[in-house]
Amino acid sequence: MAALVRAVSCQTGVTQWTAACTGLLQTAAGQGQHRRMLSGIFQRHKTVQFPLSKSCDGLIQANRAIAQQNRPFYNTNKHLTAKDSLQPSEEKVGAFTRIIEALGFTGPLKYSRWKIKVAALRMYTCCVEKTDYEEFFNRCQMPDTLNSWFLVAQLHVWMCLVRMKQEGRTGKYMCRYIVHCMWEDVEQRGKVMGINSVALKEDLRSMVENFYAALFGYDEGILSDDHVLAAALWRNLFNRNCEDPRHLELLVEYVRKQVQHLDALSGEDLLLTGEVTWRPLVENDARSILKPRSPVYNDEGL
Repeated sequence: MAALVRAVSCQTGVTQWTAACTGLLQTAAGQGQHRRMLSGIFQRHKTVQFPLSKSCDGLIQANRAIAQQNRPFYNTNKHLTAKDSLQPSEEKVGAFTRIIEALGFTGPLKYSRWKIKVAALRMYTCCVEKTDYEEFFNRCQMPDTLNSWFLVAQLHVWMCLVRMKQEGRTGKYMCRYIVHCMWEDVEQRGKVMGINSVALKEDLRSMVENFYAALFGYDEGILSDDHVLAAALWRNLFNRNCEDPRHLELLVEYVRKQVQHLDALSGEDLLLTGEVTWRPLVENDARSILKPRSPVYNDEGL
């Protein structure tokens, strides 16, 4: 009887064990199905993610292009300063060239030196011959003297120096020769006018000091607002003798539009030809600056 009871209990245990194993197998099969479902979802997510990321990248690039097209080119309410103004790209200079220039000599330039000297002479000639000095004397009430002529000439020379210093080492070399031509011309004009050699020498020394002081003042004025530029013109051009503020307003407008006009000229053409044109002192629309014509020169740069 006891053996029968043990047999029945063993059979019951085997049945329970079999049911438990069957439940485990069904649970494992269900987990496998869930795993396959999750892996399928992940794969579909990956396949959808790449086109979505590509489309997002395309939308971002298109938005950037639209923003660049709609950005303002010039803000008249913001004035350039010496810190945030546009700086010319530095030229790559070798060690040998640096040593030569440190000793006071001129290293190799972009063009030959005689071409640059010829272009510098032409540029100074444009400052002298293409400027209506009589209009300056009449409208600004300046005396018709050699000193007044020099003050107007140095203003135009300074504007040319500002433009040519943007052309790297070659432009700076051209600036030095422009100033050299100016002093030779002033000396010759003084001799033609019959000024005593001793007095002419003293006048030249005073002009040199005033010239370099004017350069600092004009540079500060062009990088600042109109008040600073008007103060520089009042000190240097009018010799602190200007009672009519309309004259200062006229000259400030003239300097601004001339600098903008010179910036529109091609640097390569200026280095090869030195041809410069000037806007009139008084015009109807001072801000309407047309694109200047490119000068014509031969293979020799003349």
